[in-house]
Amino acid sequence: MSTHSPKTINRLKRIEGQVRGIIKMLENERYCIDVLTQMQAVKSAMARAESEILKDHAAGCVNAAIQSGDETAQREKVAELVDLFDKLKR
Repeated sequence: MSTHSPKTINRLKRIEGQVRGIIKMLENERYCIDVLTQMQAVKSAMARAESEILKDHAAGCVNAAIQSGDETAQREKVAELVDLFDKLKR
């Protein structure tokens, strides 16, 4: 099992704050382009967090399956990644 860095957790907490800010912007009827700009920033931050978690998974879970020599575990980890990326295509 991989451990997630405090950096990634803090990034997600900042994103949570950004989303709350967007809600307030909408409640205050802020200009649509300003809201959309903030939404793009959240999407970008989420992509960076996703990348970090994927790196953690590769360095931890996938690497452990490879080092174990357990072919079933290795296949499972590869299948998980394939399934995840397949869902992203849809």
